[in-house]
Amino acid sequence: MNDAVIQLLVLAGIALFLVLKLKNVLGTRTGFEKPQITPVPDSDGVRRDFEVIEGGPDRDITDFVDEGSDDAEALAAMKKVEPGFSVSEFVGGARQAYEMILMAFENGDLAEVQPFLSEDVYEAFLSGVADREDKGLKVHASFIGVRETTVRNATFDEDTRDAQITLRFVCELTSVVKDAEGTVVEGDANAIKKQRDIWTFARKMGTGDPNWKLVATGE
Repeated sequence: MNDAVIQLLVLAGIALFLVLKLKNVLGTRTGFEKPQITPVPDSDGVRRDFEVIEGGPDRDITDFVDEGSDDAEALAAMKKVEPGFSVSEFVGGARQAYEMILMAFENGDLAEVQPFLSEDVYEAFLSGVADREDKGLKVHASFIGVRETTVRNATFDEDTRDAQITLRFVCELTSVVKDAEGTVVEGDANAIKKQRDIWTFARKMGTGDPNWKLVATGE
């Protein structure tokens, strides 16, 4: 057997090996393929293909309010007008805004947070800061963290696209009030206290401005 015949047999063997190998690979399921659905015969004997329809509660909403509630309907309406709106992202942003606004008030410096406050809330906060200053009082506060954030209420006006979401915050902080001489008149620097607030944020959905404003406060 000459060299040409040997080389031909070797090449044929390699080709056969590659074909078998390729067949095995293509025939292996990866786990990402859509499963095949076998048509099910109907009662009349005719086979029909059934389509699997995905659906169910929107977890981005039901993680915060009861399914089917007025609050859930309002949040769903907001997402319909503004598909990019996320309740979980809003709650996370509200937690950060809560700390920032609360500490700005405690420290008596509202300039940086004014864009996030409605005119009424800003004036009320400013009045509180001014009252402390008139009495010669100064607050020394340290924010520890938000321990609880819950959605208390949500409303949406489909005509005006005005949305409001009310949240209840529970935070921990230390706070001491001192007079002009530095004497502690209220609080304890070593005592961690819980503070509970109910804040309402509002904005017009479907506009280019994504910022919510604090429009009401309570306890």
